Amino acid sequence: MRQINVAQVVDDSKVNSLHLTVLLWCIFIIVFDGFDLAIYGAVIPSLSQLWSLNPGVVGFIGSLSLIGSLIGALTCGIIADKIGRKKVIIACVLLFSVFSIMTGLSNGPVDFAIYRFIAGLGLGGVGPLVVVLTSEYSPKSKRSMMVGIMYSGFSIGGILVALSGLVVIPNLGWQWMYYIGALPLISIPILIKYLPESLAYYVVKGEREQVQKILKRLNPSFTPKSDDVYEVNLPKTGMPVVQLFKERRGTTTIMFWIICFMGLLMTYGLSTWLPQLMIKAGYPLNSSLLFMFALNLGAILGAIAGGWLADRIGSKKVLVGLFGFGAICLSLLGFNPGSAVLYFLIIVSGAASIGAQIIANGYISKFYPAHIRSTALGWAIGIGRFGAILGPSIGGLLLELSLPIYMNFIVFAIPALLAALATWNVRDRYSDFHQIKADSSKDQAVM
Repeated sequence: MRQINVAQVVDDSKVNSLHLTVLLWCIFIIVFDGFDLAIYGAVIPSLSQLWSLNPGVVGFIGSLSLIGSLIGALTCGIIADKIGRKKVIIACVLLFSVFSIMTGLSNGPVDFAIYRFIAGLGLGGVGPLVVVLTSEYSPKSKRSMMVGIMYSGFSIGGILVALSGLVVIPNLGWQWMYYIGALPLISIPILIKYLPESLAYYVVKGEREQVQKILKRLNPSFTPKSDDVYEVNLPKTGMPVVQLFKERRGTTTIMFWIICFMGLLMTYGLSTWLPQLMIKAGYPLNSSLLFMFALNLGAILGAIAGGWLADRIGSKKVLVGLFGFGAICLSLLGFNPGSAVLYFLIIVSGAASIGAQIIANGYISKFYPAHIRSTALGWAIGIGRFGAILGPSIGGLLLELSLPIYMNFIVFAIPALLAALATWNVRDRYSDFHQIKADSSKDQAVM
């Protein structure tokens, strides 16, 4: 009888069709997560004019929808660890798609806010789960890069809003942006058939045939035997959230929460208010939407290049550098640089906010053992949602105060600096990666 830790079999595998299947489906889902976020920033001018909303109310509505995301992020990870990630992912996609349609049918700011709150439950829940699923179905040596590629779909969604908004909003109205955001609804039957469930979940449930089938697809050199016993790193005792503070992980857990709080504050604050801030600086709406394009392009470049680099020199070094350089570039945005420099600063700001948050998601997913991975990332992003809630409100307050334009961007640079300091204090030596490496050095690898 062999005792086989499935993580060892997966980590020895190379990128294959199953890895790519999971990657592509998770990209598809996260594209519409990012699309939904960017829609609100693009339609603010239309809604403000239509319903006579001041910046404070606009910021409040944006923050209220993120409260739903907070609840979704905190609860869906725990539920997924209990009933399976696939089921919860599909439920989240169904929820946010239906209420994206309802948002387009809104008759006023009250029902608009209610529908955005409910959609936020699904949007907040699905993000951490697709990160964890992608991480689980990625070879260890390429995990950060694949998570970075997957979550760059978030910024692709933002780019699609910037490009489609130039045509759709003037010709069809803001409502159609939300109708487009509901397209994942038609993918539900395909997701049910082709999206795989978490391998760790199958092991815990004792579904031997499913485990063997997936392991064989992940690693063709693996030969299952009839008496194999499959195992994952199971929790000892207690609630999953409590496990985040066990085995000397407490300090790092708090640091990850701070990183996500600051990262999501910048992400949602800039995504919501960048077009409006640039309009205030004297640029027309079309140019302001192009700045949103540049922000999300930077996020994609930062996520993919940063993820590739993180697999080679470590996520910690990459994040400290990104957040630190991003703080400088954000501070310089408000000083009216020339066009080429302005676009460069916005691209770097996208890499240091949205892109850095994507890398941080992969970092968190690697740090914790499989049995609490969804909970760990769900709670980190859930705590981060407080920053996401604060970001749009801060932007609205800044516009109401009519501060000099450079002060608006300096305010968003401060969280980048704080995120860099928190990243510096992450304790890598207590990560699951280092534990697996230590176990292997003691000849306790899987037979």
